[in-house]
Amino acid sequence: MTTGNRPLRKPEWLKIKLNTNENYTGLKKMMRSKNLHTVCEEARCPNIHECWAVRRTATFMILGDICTRACRFCAVKTGLPTELDLQEPERVADSVFQMNLKHAVITAVARDDLRDGGAAVFAETVRAIRRKSPFTSIEVLPSDMGGVEENLRMLMDARPDILNHNIETVRRLTPRVRARATYDRSLEFLRRAKEMQPDIPTKSSLMIGVGETWEEIIEVMDDLRVNNVDIMTIGQYLQPTKKHLKVEKYYTPDEFNELKQIALSKGFSHCEAGPLVRSSYHADEQVNAAAKARAALAEATGNEAIEA
Repeated sequence: MTTGNRPLRKPEWLKIKLNTNENYTGLKKMMRSKNLHTVCEEARCPNIHECWAVRRTATFMILGDICTRACRFCAVKTGLPTELDLQEPERVADSVFQMNLKHAVITAVARDDLRDGGAAVFAETVRAIRRKSPFTSIEVLPSDMGGVEENLRMLMDARPDILNHNIETVRRLTPRVRARATYDRSLEFLRRAKEMQPDIPTKSSLMIGVGETWEEIIEVMDDLRVNNVDIMTIGQYLQPTKKHLKVEKYYTPDEFNELKQIALSKGFSHCEAGPLVRSSYHADEQVNAAAKARAALAEATGNEAIEA
């Protein structure tokens, strides 16, 4: 726990070596030339160099770089958005093609100012990538889009490979950590997505170190599984600036490994858990694992529709 106002000292296992090779610098230049935003940069992800330079995966942030919500853990700018670029889906698709990405994650700032929460642009981005890069797997990571079922349906009808929506924290801490979002609405969002497209894997992410208990972490796992979530990621919260929530605890790699084993024992098809794990960490592996799980289920049940 923190001692008074003194921040905890960052442990050795959270120190990383940056790899700014030609792949990384080339991708960064391309993003700027096409006026695209990435959550990798905006959220100061510690894995950006591994994903961009080594794994050839990237997380695009559409609908601008100004969020209508002010969550206390997030470094993305907050305010009233002025940008709605209907050509953005094509630019994202062009970049995915030119970068020859194996897996693309499409996320966005919360756009509570839009009636559809940005669902139409999300869906068109998925379709544009499909047209230009049919072999690239696509994961979408939206906000709760106001909890409006029609908005979610618009997105699910575009048939991404994975629907990801982050629960972020435990039930007790949600009002303190997240802005406007609620714990139960996030669970409902994930449940509805699975009901709309049962063969599309759902996924959620939990950040720990903001004051939750071990028992509350397990409760989140149970709540996600009750709502048929397939994939879970668990990572260490890192304070982006002094204005954001303080880190209350640094979990050890052994503790993360234990949480991963617990998650798998509860029926998640895949779980990434570690100090530097973020929602999109090794996302390419997760979509492959989900595909194998669906194929195995189809073979066991003889239900060809599961493989569709």
